[in-house]
Amino acid sequence: MRYYDKLIFELSHPGRQAYTLGCRDWEESSLNIPENLARDCAPALPEVSELDVVRHYTNLSQMNFGVDTGFYPLGSCTMKYNPKINEEISSLPSFSHLHPLQDESTAQGAMEVEDLLKKYLSAITGMAGFTLNPCAGAHGELTGLMIMRKYHIARGDFGRTKVIVPDSAHGTNPASATVCGLQVIQVKSRPDGRIDVADLDALLDETVAGIMMTNPNTLGLFEKDVLEIAEKVHSCGGLLYYDGANMNPLIGVARPGDMGFDILHLNLHKSFSTPHGGGGPGSGPVGVAAHLVKHLPVSPLDAPVPGSDPAGSVNAYHGNFAVCMKALAYILMLGRQNVKMVGPLAVLNANYIKESLKDCYELPIGDVCKHEFVFDGLKDKSTAVTTLDVAKRLLDYGFHAPTIYFPLLFHQAIMIEPTETESLETIDSFIEVMRTIAREASENPDIVKNAPSTTPVRRLDETGAARDPKLNYYES
Repeated sequence: MRYYDKLIFELSHPGRQAYTLGCRDWEESSLNIPENLARDCAPALPEVSELDVVRHYTNLSQMNFGVDTGFYPLGSCTMKYNPKINEEISSLPSFSHLHPLQDESTAQGAMEVEDLLKKYLSAITGMAGFTLNPCAGAHGELTGLMIMRKYHIARGDFGRTKVIVPDSAHGTNPASATVCGLQVIQVKSRPDGRIDVADLDALLDETVAGIMMTNPNTLGLFEKDVLEIAEKVHSCGGLLYYDGANMNPLIGVARPGDMGFDILHLNLHKSFSTPHGGGGPGSGPVGVAAHLVKHLPVSPLDAPVPGSDPAGSVNAYHGNFAVCMKALAYILMLGRQNVKMVGPLAVLNANYIKESLKDCYELPIGDVCKHEFVFDGLKDKSTAVTTLDVAKRLLDYGFHAPTIYFPLLFHQAIMIEPTETESLETIDSFIEVMRTIAREASENPDIVKNAPSTTPVRRLDETGAARDPKLNYYES
């Protein structure tokens, strides 16, 4: 085991310390610690010098993979580049020192930030109004579905309890619908990866509250029949919900509101470059068409608005303000002209990789993709090298793995999403490594099957770690 692989407790030696409180005498009575909370003995903490602590955690940080150190081909899903100016602006004391309960007269700047962001998000998406309250994409989905239910109930239409979800949908779609008390009905995809309109026809009736769609879908394909789908769903009395997880290629090019969507959520921690990792922070603003604005949820801090009929409250305050601040900085930094380049460049990068690798990786659907595309493993499957093996081997070459085994439509799915910020040189390097791995899989499959070989940690029992996590240093 290398020195910096050791746990900080294993570096501990009696008598070492990284701090001192000096020689000042502290009167025990001045601490005012309640007797029932006072310790009988000192806590079992590691005894290490400051230098050891700094080296330990610095070395640990260098063992992590981040977008600042390498290429994430799973792109805007979790690791789109976050411009540093976003962090600087959100860290300004005028914003970072705010408190959600302070008098609104002292927070007018923050309120203007929120109003500006809502205005720009409405312009980009074609929606009439937004709430910034939801703190994540799934939280936004739940909020949007609450609005959908509220709309039907407010009209006295209590029988609409079903939501149609494509078989290629993100897993949060059916999960959010179920949490909202709605029954999930699956609509099939055609062989070309898009929604089967004929199958949809058979599902539409007076019990349908709406349909949840991602456009482009999880295969990176644009749903060409979206206007026809919108007309059919609206004709039966349902609403269209847009899962904004795949909004990145549409920014500056097309607007969900113009396609007929009534409700959408955006992932500011995806399409709008705010940090996302380790489960957060996140933000999932929800936008709605004009006829649903009155149903937008409110914060308990909001004053009542005449004529409103909110779907409820989904946050004690106004959402993750610092994340919203970063998204606004990103939009303002790009400006009206440059924001139009986000989608086209993301689409260009994805198609460039797809066309460069389709001779050695199986491409089940060859259409022009948008921001992402899906391979179904290697073309040469004779050596039984799997998608997981390819992903692990990428780590040896300094690249993070793409999303694997999703969507579930393909057994050996490799979903690659480069985003618009990656350079041609980086993308060419990734393509060359992917081709090298394909060659290794045919000529020397064991080296791929046993990968990674250069990382601090090799293959882990991920299922076991999730089901039986060891969260304490000491054995229980």
